Amino acid sequence: MEFFDSHAHLTLEDEYKNIDEIIQNAKNANVTKIINVCTNKTSLEEGLKLSNRYDFIYNSAATTPHDVDYERDVFYESVEKKAKDKKIVAIGESGLDYFYGKTKKELQKKYFIDYLKLAKKHNLPLIIHCRDAFLDLFEIVDKEFINQKAVLHCFTGIEKEAMNVLDRGWYISFSGIITFKNAGDIRDIVKMVPLDKILIETDSPLLAPQSKRGKLNEPANVVEVAQMMADIKNISLDEIAKITFDNAMKFYFSK
Repeated sequence: MEFFDSHAHLTLEDEYKNIDEIIQNAKNANVTKIINVCTNKTSLEEGLKLSNRYDFIYNSAATTPHDVDYERDVFYESVEKKAKDKKIVAIGESGLDYFYGKTKKELQKKYFIDYLKLAKKHNLPLIIHCRDAFLDLFEIVDKEFINQKAVLHCFTGIEKEAMNVLDRGWYISFSGIITFKNAGDIRDIVKMVPLDKILIETDSPLLAPQSKRGKLNEPANVVEVAQMMADIKNISLDEIAKITFDNAMKFYFSK
């Protein structure tokens, strides 16, 4: 049984004091592939070093909607170069987030469109972050990103939004949030998403699952996400591990 953590931030600032121990924990839990999502120049540089040391860690990169105010064009240029040099396997996470209202919507849209175009240009899958912004997101992608490969990561929306994601042929990824006691609505979404369109992730170091609440999250904990998903879908852990592993392989590595 193997697990694929489809979204983690292993090189986010200095969260992990002993990254080798974190990676060994993942190995011990049979997590055999990890996508390391890089959101600034330093995390990308460190991510590339990490993937050189561990051949089962792959990098994606983009400016998050929270960071567009201060990242500006500097990081975009780095991502563009690494995409051209085939050093990353996906563009993301990029998208729109109106929840906090701190970052101007137009600036978020501008960078989101830039990253959509970059993903199309280099034929790379797109990791999308969206919170309280689905109407604008769908309007943009329906103009700029038709019939392209994307995943809505760490989904916390409503059923209608999930259906709209699936209608566009995208994948939906679920994190440790589905294990939270008060996350019944999200578990209902898990129940309705087809098995061939579902991924699992940790979003480490954030969102540790219920049994680890308050602790630093890590890829090894994707097993708890998988177990909850298996329970919701009423299938075995072995089955959900294989299905989500195969889905992630298809999403990230098949052209």
